[in-house]
Amino acid sequence: MDSTLNAAALALAGGDVLGALNRVALRDDPASLALRGIAMAQLGDLARARELLKQAARGFGRQEAVARARCILAEAEIALVSRDLAWPDRRLEEARTVLVQRGDRANAAHADIIAARRDLLLGQLDRAAEHLTQLLPETLPPALLAGYWLVRAGLDIRLLRVAAARRALQHAGAAARRSGMVGLVAEVEAASLPLDGPVALLRRNGVETAIALDAVEALLASPALVADATRNALRQDDTVISLSTRPVLFALLRVLAEAWPGDAARETLLATAFHARHADESHRARLRVEMTRLRQLIAPLADVSATPTGFRLVPNTGDVAVLALPLEQRSADVMALLADGELWSSAALALVLDTSARTVQRVLQDLQQAGKVQAIGRGRAQRWSQRTLPGFPTTLLLPGAR
Repeated sequence: MDSTLNAAALALAGGDVLGALNRVALRDDPASLALRGIAMAQLGDLARARELLKQAARGFGRQEAVARARCILAEAEIALVSRDLAWPDRRLEEARTVLVQRGDRANAAHADIIAARRDLLLGQLDRAAEHLTQLLPETLPPALLAGYWLVRAGLDIRLLRVAAARRALQHAGAAARRSGMVGLVAEVEAASLPLDGPVALLRRNGVETAIALDAVEALLASPALVADATRNALRQDDTVISLSTRPVLFALLRVLAEAWPGDAARETLLATAFHARHADESHRARLRVEMTRLRQLIAPLADVSATPTGFRLVPNTGDVAVLALPLEQRSADVMALLADGELWSSAALALVLDTSARTVQRVLQDLQQAGKVQAIGRGRAQRWSQRTLPGFPTTLLLPGAR
């Protein structure tokens, strides 16, 4: 590397993006194109940055495999930031393999962190944790160490290990400050905010309360019988009965749990589970059948008894609580992803939520009419973001917490 390129690289590493650009703006050799691409990415022009990095990768010959791998690594990070989740992750793994074989441990670790963050975003927690196990935190430079602890905090949050998440974010903050990168410090601070704000609604004994993530963790660890509407499950201690594939049964269970310690009227159950405004005998017969199924399914934790006016939930032990989303399910999922402040395409949202793009588009249109999100651009270039900060930080709702 010549002196000009070395000076540009040092300026870029120190956060002086404009200084780096001034040194290589008029050069078109592959190394200069790569530096310009990274600089443009830091300035927010991601489309131009990707174009420059692709040109740089093509410009490096077969004998410059490490330089090409570094370009692919930068392109992968841009794809992650721009939420281009269809970007082929095999290219990142191939680049990582080259970097490991050639002894570039720092950039190989960077590849693992990028891959872990992508897996975390997609809810693939086991894969994200596997990437982290390949790293030795004590050997990482401050910037990469901050990224490592951010992923670790994300895993802990999604697994409801709040104390561990706080410790991880403290480590991330300390590493970010040592790196001297203002943007990284701000990212860690933003990641810490949801831990202190309400993430869900708790309905207990007829009272509804907004609770924070640590209160959710305490609730699920308590002896209470919890109808968990964020996961469509019934929980008590370490026992979890999933009803995610039985929406009618969970709708009935939720009505019963919200009515506890009283009973739920048959009319309320019919209207909620079957959307029957004018119930007839066939609806009542179906209700009896579904109640029998529900009773059999939740027998390890509770019973359902008939009353003169309806049905009542009878826990084997403890009291009953309902953990609910602050928004409707689909809207909450979409708002949870948009809460990261990045621009999302409807296709990327659909990929993460494992649903159709059309379903996501309908939800986005409803949220746009409600003034919660805004569209930027048109056609295939259209992206979505939150209009304002949500009333509920939605860390709990992110994929992988199910």
